[in-house]
Amino acid sequence: METQQTRGTPYPNIPPVIESDDREYRDPGVPSTVAIAGHPLHPLSVIFPIASLAGALVTDAVYWFTRDPFWARGSFWLIVAGLATGLVAAIIGMSDFLQIERVRKRSAGWAHMVINVSLLVLTAINLYTRLGNYETAVLPWGLVISTIVGTLTSVSGWFGAELSYRHKIGVVGPGSRLQP
Repeated sequence: METQQTRGTPYPNIPPVIESDDREYRDPGVPSTVAIAGHPLHPLSVIFPIASLAGALVTDAVYWFTRDPFWARGSFWLIVAGLATGLVAAIIGMSDFLQIERVRKRSAGWAHMVINVSLLVLTAINLYTRLGNYETAVLPWGLVISTIVGTLTSVSGWFGAELSYRHKIGVVGPGSRLQP
């Protein structure tokens, strides 16, 4: 990908819907509101729901091909784990969203939050449909919901990375939580 120079700072050529701010590129960043010894917890907490919900998509697909009840049960428990750990990640992320002005000033912050709330709602629906009988809920709607959740997880991750890497939010640094 080509880059462009912006006041001496290299930026990739990106769509105009993603904001770039030279001041953010050069400033030390905004620390997370939930951290241990300065290490932000939100990036750590999101790996568990991402892995669980991606695993549920895989086990749903394997069930579709094999019709083995083991895979339907596996999907159920992966969705339980994804929802439980997703709620923890959401609480940590919401703390940053509410307390760091720079997050709320960026469309990536709003998109990340709205998509993640949608993911939790869809995951709760997916879990509810499977209560009582793991197998009958997988096809077709369980697989459809798992596919949507998997896709939205990738989109949300993109926006989360925009917040961390482009806008330097939730990084280790002495920056202010107020908009520069």
